[in-house]
Amino acid sequence: MQDLTAKIDDAQQFLAGKTGLVPEVGIILGTGLGALAEEIDQEQAISYDEIPHFPVSTVESHHGRLIFGKIGNKPVMAMQGRFHFYEGYSMPQITFPVRVMKSMGVRTLLVSNACGGMNPLYRPGDIMIISDHINLLGDNPLIGVNDDTLGPRFPDMSEPYSQSLIEVAERIALEEKIKVQKGVYVAVPGPCLETRAEYRFLRGIGADVVGMSTVPEVIVAVHSSMQVLGLSVVTDACFPDALKPVEIQEILRVAAGAEPQLTTIMKRVTEQI
Repeated sequence: MQDLTAKIDDAQQFLAGKTGLVPEVGIILGTGLGALAEEIDQEQAISYDEIPHFPVSTVESHHGRLIFGKIGNKPVMAMQGRFHFYEGYSMPQITFPVRVMKSMGVRTLLVSNACGGMNPLYRPGDIMIISDHINLLGDNPLIGVNDDTLGPRFPDMSEPYSQSLIEVAERIALEEKIKVQKGVYVAVPGPCLETRAEYRFLRGIGADVVGMSTVPEVIVAVHSSMQVLGLSVVTDACFPDALKPVEIQEILRVAAGAEPQLTTIMKRVTEQI
């Protein structure tokens, strides 16, 4: 744990030497969902491979940059690309950027992802506000010795996604005439997509959508006393009795189609935090 805090300090000091901005909001942009970066009045953009102890994105569409700037008058720190368990990274590596965000001053985390829709009422292109999650990754970023300076040994997870931020997002969607769903996200290791039986199982335990990210970052954000808002873009329909093969190019195409609406919601939520 001392090694982790030392690494956080190294990254924080490096970034503080690159920017005088003190971010209040952290943003993680998921697969095919990096366009919000263009809405940021950028002060500094830093490649992950320049930052001490940062992993490097290996997934298509993840640009691998940390952006500092403002949305409206709100100082932000945005990850244009994230890290996944299936890339071979450990949970501490995946969540390290969230630790660094906290050390830089971030109090609120906005996180987005692309996902498969299992709820029969959902369609590709829908945006879902995450109300809760299920962790089936088979690991947890808080396993190991706990550093009380980073957060409590047993963080409460009764409200991992801020109800007040959910209400703000719902109101903004209504004002902008953007259709949104609200439901439960389940995280699985990946990288293969699920079988018909697995989709039936995941739907049966209460999940509306399935993805391969987000949950580790949210757990660490809650551990760090951040407020969290999660938004998912449904990129493919995962109905066991009508399942069709899907390729990453189609997922990226659907994500790109929904991205302007997602960007509108995230931008306006940021401005109102």
